[in-house]
Amino acid sequence: MRILIVEDEAKLAHSLAKGLTQKGYAVDTLAEGNKAFTRISLYHKDYDLIILDLMLPGMDGATICKRVRELDITTPIIILTARDEVDNKVDLLLSGADDYIVKPFSFDELTARIQALLRRPAEQVPAKMRIRDIELDATEHTVYQDGKPIPLTLKEFMLLEYFMRHPNQAINREELLSHLWDFNYAAFSNVVDVHVKNLRRKLSRAHADILETVRGVGYRLKE
Repeated sequence: MRILIVEDEAKLAHSLAKGLTQKGYAVDTLAEGNKAFTRISLYHKDYDLIILDLMLPGMDGATICKRVRELDITTPIIILTARDEVDNKVDLLLSGADDYIVKPFSFDELTARIQALLRRPAEQVPAKMRIRDIELDATEHTVYQDGKPIPLTLKEFMLLEYFMRHPNQAINREELLSHLWDFNYAAFSNVVDVHVKNLRRKLSRAHADILETVRGVGYRLKE
């Protein structure tokens, strides 16, 4: 999962980015409203969620949110605000925000809000998934094959989750990079191939063919 943080308070932005990276998310940060609007307009499909401060230099967060929704961009948005007036909260939701959180807030509260939004059934995708004898629990961050736990790294887990949410679909390397690695990652890197190779090795006990290479495209997880 990839998140964009738009926050002009450098210390807070760094803290949030560090914490979310440790949780397994790919994170980009921006500190200026106009640049944020441009990034979201052009690259919104690369992000699973946006954390947007209300008071920003340049374009403010509420305006960004409203203009983004006018472009029919549906990426979930959480607004960070220091204001606690009831009317302002209503305005934030009317502008198109999916949720808001009032500063100061705990990191645990923010991650809970993020997880709640990313679990919303826009595609009716469950937190627990099963393909053949492989069971993945996105909430518990566990993977079992034939009832036995499979120890995966964070990136391997994220790759498997993405494949299981798109079974039988040929997924190219660029799509995997854009969703699971940050904005500055070298697109020509073989990082995807390395992680897929490791993941395939760990899943190959019973089904060596479950994660196949689609020549000239990328990879496909077969049901």
